[in-house]
Amino acid sequence: MLKSIMGPLLAAALTAGMIGLPVGDAFAQASSPDQIIGVWESEDGNIKLEMFDAGETYAARIIYGKLLVEADGKTFKKDTLNPDPKLRSRSLERAVLVTNLKWDAADGRWEGGNFYSGATGQTHSARATLVSGKLELRAYRGTPMLGRTIVLRRAQ
Repeated sequence: MLKSIMGPLLAAALTAGMIGLPVGDAFAQASSPDQIIGVWESEDGNIKLEMFDAGETYAARIIYGKLLVEADGKTFKKDTLNPDPKLRSRSLERAVLVTNLKWDAADGRWEGGNFYSGATGQTHSARATLVSGKLELRAYRGTPMLGRTIVLRRAQ
């Protein structure tokens, strides 16, 4: 059974390699923690984040979020739903929304982070994985299976 499955996969990989297509990219995961650093945006353009090295962890600040700007599409809303009353008057512009992502070399992804939603005022657990050159940022409560994934590509 395994041989019958592996045969076509190996043949496809060899064929792709012979005609110059990327072979490993579809199966690739990050091999370095710094691969997360940079500007990432959703394919629909509704969110844009800047991932950065925050010392022992990685974090992200918001550059643009469709739900975080006023009707003019440019002015960022205030953080009125923040559970901390002291932060409710701050602008969400360049606010750090993802914190504490730690590189897990064994799994080839960033784990143990937090994702703050300025649109809801709620904080969720977060993890990030590079898959086929795209960043999959998963926010969840409890278990990763009960969450939502935002797929981002590197911004040009």
